[in-house]
Amino acid sequence: MQHITNALTDEETALVADAQFFRKKAQIMVKVRGMLEATHQALTGEMCQVSLLTPPDFDPRAHQFVKGEHLESFPYQYLDCPKQFGGGTAFTFRTLFWWGHHAVCALMLEGVGLKQYKRHIVDRFHRLAGQDLELSLAPTFWEWKRGEGYTLPITHDRKAQIAAVLAERRHLKIVRVVPITDPRLQGGQLPALSLETFRAILPIVTA
Repeated sequence: MQHITNALTDEETALVADAQFFRKKAQIMVKVRGMLEATHQALTGEMCQVSLLTPPDFDPRAHQFVKGEHLESFPYQYLDCPKQFGGGTAFTFRTLFWWGHHAVCALMLEGVGLKQYKRHIVDRFHRLAGQDLELSLAPTFWEWKRGEGYTLPITHDRKAQIAAVLAERRHLKIVRVVPITDPRLQGGQLPALSLETFRAILPIVTA
């Protein structure tokens, strides 16, 4: 069995001793929270202008801000707006900022209305395709990686493939992934990216 020492390496010691690093981290967390608050305002305003096909007892005002340190060992912050989970039903749009990885805008659907949402994806496929949207292939909502085995890009040439995958799904998660290094994120444009994605997925959840 490999012996794991509790001793810190020189590199680890330098990192822990770097107080400026932790101050910068705290500043970044505040900035991301500000972007998510602006995203909440943008999405709330947009929902006032559209008629969504929602589950019973849906509350468009329901939302949640969350931050943590351990999404696969990396810090994260997210906004759910709108937010509905529970009783086997989901109608949630999440804007997630995942340190070391990417930002993700995700529509999560389950339960009431799922058959109709699937039908809309197929019937309105070419309104959705080509907008950097991807279908999650994960067995749960809580997988946030992308790429082969995790997500399937919704492109104009994949209608039959997407339709076949949809037929087997008990829940839906449609995502748009933006690298952390994207200039728009660096420029604080997460609210615009989230709103753009929300508008792109509207054909799924509107009459």
